[in-house]
Amino acid sequence: MAPPMLTSNHTQTVTGWAAHDPSGKITPYTFKRRENGISDVTIKILYCGMCRTDVHFAKNDWSDSIYPLIPGYEITGMIEKVGSKVSNFKIGDRVGVGFTIGSCLECEHCTSSQENYCEKFVSVYNSIFWDGGITYGGYSTMLVADHRYVIHMPNNLPLDRSAPLLGAGITVYSPMKDSHLFETRGKRIGVAGLGGLGHLAIKFGKVYGHHVTVLSTSPSKEKDAKELLGADDFVVVTNEDKMKMRKRSLDFIMDTISTKHSLGPYLELLKVNGTLAMVGAPSKPSDFPILPLIYGKRTVKGSIIGSIKEIQEMMDFCGKHYILSDIEIVSIDKINEAFDRLEKNDVKFRFVLDVTGKSKLEY
Repeated sequence: MAPPMLTSNHTQTVTGWAAHDPSGKITPYTFKRRENGISDVTIKILYCGMCRTDVHFAKNDWSDSIYPLIPGYEITGMIEKVGSKVSNFKIGDRVGVGFTIGSCLECEHCTSSQENYCEKFVSVYNSIFWDGGITYGGYSTMLVADHRYVIHMPNNLPLDRSAPLLGAGITVYSPMKDSHLFETRGKRIGVAGLGGLGHLAIKFGKVYGHHVTVLSTSPSKEKDAKELLGADDFVVVTNEDKMKMRKRSLDFIMDTISTKHSLGPYLELLKVNGTLAMVGAPSKPSDFPILPLIYGKRTVKGSIIGSIKEIQEMMDFCGKHYILSDIEIVSIDKINEAFDRLEKNDVKFRFVLDVTGKSKLEY
C-alpha cells in the first residue's frame, strides 16, 4: 500500500530506519513529522523495544504493510516541547509511548478507557493519523504524540529496561488483570512460551503470589525459567507423559506463542472453568480442537495490548516493585542482525534499540 499525501504541517525532518519492501531489510530513512500541536508533546527518543511484531510488519506477513515502514512501539525518551493545552507533562519529563497514539475519543470503548478496541484506533506505526499522515514508529530519533496517549515513566526505572513494558508488559498484564489474577493469590498459572512476553508474565505472576509453570518446547530454557525468573515448574510440552501428569492442574494459561501451534494440549492442562488467554499473533491460523473446550467448560479469549489507563497503572506498579524486562541492547547498525535472531527466537528476553548510541549496556 502506498503512503498517503502528507499534510502541510509535516515539516520537521527526522532520521529513522525503515523497511521499504517485504524483504524486511531495515535501512536509514529521512522523513517528516508534524509540528508540535496544542495538544501534543515532542519526544526525543532514547530507546525502543524490538519484537516479532516489528518483523511481521516489516515483511508484510499480515498483508497490510505501508512502505516505507518504520517499526517500533515500545518507545521511551524525554519531552522536548509541550503544547499550550498540555498541563500534565513538562519539558524534561521521562515518558513512554506504546502501540496506541490515536482513537475516536467518543465511542463506548474510548469513553470507558478501552480505546485500544476503538474501530478508529491509530497505531504508532503503519497507520493513518487524524491529519491524514502516515504514522512512523520508534526506530527514529523523535516523535510527536498527542499527550493523551503518553505515559509517565517512574523515575526509578531505567528507560532501556522499562521500554518493553510498554508493549510486552501490558500485553500480558491486561489479560491477567481481566482474569482477576491480581485480586487473589495462590492460583496456578501457566505461561506458554518463554520470550519477551512470557518472561514478564512470570514476573507479574510471582509478584502477585501465584504458582507459575512454564510450558515450552525448549528444554534448554528450564534453567533460566527457574533460576533466573523464579518459575515454580517447567514442562516440555512435547513430553506426553509430563503433560498427562499435569492434566487439569492450571487455573489460567497465558499463551504468548507467535507461531502456529495446536491449542489442544494446553486446554487439557486447564481445570474446569479454566481460561486460556491468547496474546501471541501467529501469521497462520492455529489448530483449535473443540472437545477439550466443551468437556472442561473452558474459556479461550484474546487480548490486544491494553488501554492507556492500564499501561499507566502497570507502569506505576512496576516502579513500586522494580519490575523490569531482561534485555539485550541493539545498536543501530545491528538492527537487521537482531531481526534475524528474532525470527529464530534467539534473544534473552527482549531486544531494545539504543537510538542515541549512549547506552552503557552492550549488544
